[in-house]
Amino acid sequence: MDEAATRTDDRTRADVQRRLERLVRENRFTIAVIFPLVGAVTLIASAEGLLPEPLAYNPLLILFGAMVMRSPLLVGLLPRIGRRALGCLGVLTAYTYAIETVGVRTGWPYGAFEYRIQLGPMLFGEVPLALPLFFVPLVLNAYLLTLLVLGDRAESALVRIPTAIAAVVAIDLVLDPAAVAVGFWTFASGAYYGVPLSNYVGWLISGTAGVALVDLAFDRAALLERVRSCVFILDDLVSFVLLWGTINLLYGNWLAAGVAGLFCLGLFRTGRYDLDLARTALPAGR
Repeated sequence: MDEAATRTDDRTRADVQRRLERLVRENRFTIAVIFPLVGAVTLIASAEGLLPEPLAYNPLLILFGAMVMRSPLLVGLLPRIGRRALGCLGVLTAYTYAIETVGVRTGWPYGAFEYRIQLGPMLFGEVPLALPLFFVPLVLNAYLLTLLVLGDRAESALVRIPTAIAAVVAIDLVLDPAAVAVGFWTFASGAYYGVPLSNYVGWLISGTAGVALVDLAFDRAALLERVRSCVFILDDLVSFVLLWGTINLLYGNWLAAGVAGLFCLGLFRTGRYDLDLARTALPAGR
């Protein structure tokens, strides 16, 4: 009886997984291209006072857009998320809240900063409750891209982990200047498009913790097999590059936009982000 129930449960999970994957595949262009471009326009319009009050920096729209753009990553990783992964990602979530709360209250390790808008409900009135939705996927994207780009060299922890940490810091070289430009948060001072260099020391610390936990969370061979076989698993990184890269371009943050371009090259180097995404935007039969 128990074995039959287990088989039924496994079939149900497999069926749900297939349905989710089909949903993402059939809507790749909308998720990975349309949503970030609309998001970029909306955020810039909010920052420039071109949207009416109910729409400007609307937290529900921001959270909904973020969840949609994260969906390929989540659906892609689901088959590889077991108890160990849940435990490690749970620790990373707790760490994310803790280090951000310390940062807001003390200015360490990122430098003195404050949120200018509410990104949804705020924990203790200081930190967005949805913070892990914004941070954890960035670490996962950096780690997965590292595995694909390094290939066999990713077998060495001395190569894999520092490279993934560097990728996390590079992601913030794109994110923070754009976020400051559209008014998500502000620093007391900053040499890099309004962002202080201390912020990247903070991201080095957080990136190290995040990459170490992600590295522990998964069976690397099984994860790499999944990343290679799942065509859409890095679409969230595509969304990131389009959203924040576009904002950096429009605000003249040229160096930050250039780093976004490097991530584009990394995505193309994986050999999986090609015309397949564009084909999903064409009508059937084209």
